[in-house]
Amino acid sequence: MTAKERETLSFPAKFLLNKSLLIGDVLDLGCGFGKDVEFLKAKEININGYDKYYFPKYPTKKIDTIICFYMLNVLMQEEQATVLMQLSQLVKPTRKVYFAVRRDLQYEGFRKHKVHQKQTYQCNVKLAYKSILKNENCEIYEYKHFNQTKRKENLTYPFCNPDLERALIVESATALAMFDKFPVSNEHALIIPKKHCTDYFDLTFREQSACMFMLNTVKETLKEKFNPDGFNISETAGQTVPHVHIHLIPRYKGDVKEPRGGVRGVIPEKKNY
Repeated sequence: MTAKERETLSFPAKFLLNKSLLIGDVLDLGCGFGKDVEFLKAKEININGYDKYYFPKYPTKKIDTIICFYMLNVLMQEEQATVLMQLSQLVKPTRKVYFAVRRDLQYEGFRKHKVHQKQTYQCNVKLAYKSILKNENCEIYEYKHFNQTKRKENLTYPFCNPDLERALIVESATALAMFDKFPVSNEHALIIPKKHCTDYFDLTFREQSACMFMLNTVKETLKEKFNPDGFNISETAGQTVPHVHIHLIPRYKGDVKEPRGGVRGVIPEKKNY
């Protein structure tokens, strides 16, 4: 409930427009009353808006450029993570998302909104993405899929530097998910923390929580698209890739002749009991 009427283009939208960064099909996620959409359309930008309250038709196709201005500042951390994951699914694999966050907040928590006179949550937000502008009022981040940015560290580890052609299922600030190259079943997915680590129990509680949060999101995605009968979840032990990852394996009725033994099959001689 923090949408504002405005008579001019917002500062982040004007900055991106002047830098010619609003390319192709553009989506304003969290567009409020849609004023930036209106002004940018007048400048012949092919843009549409989505807002849970005012423009609730959710996009059904991949987008070239997505903008998300000041939305994260009024969301709880779990809601922020949900938005980051949604946008990673909406943007085309080689394209970009631009986030604007406030840098003029004096405190975090609930306050009475000056315009709406309702109790409204606000918080400071820092993202581990490329910052392309920062001043005393705002910061603008540029996001692209994890595998589209080559890193200089841990070059020999495939989960630290995934192949450019690997499609990501979803990504957050802390973790990513993609399909296994050698799947046990159809749509076998991996949830991978971005932190290079060989043991799940060496992750912080917050990093573990981020992986579990993503696991639930990927499960819902696979359930909606492929409707498996169930799932197996496994944190790796004895893996060939020395980077912790969680397997989410869809299961289908009749996919094995003898289901008895289940997880005990990881040590074959222990399966029958």
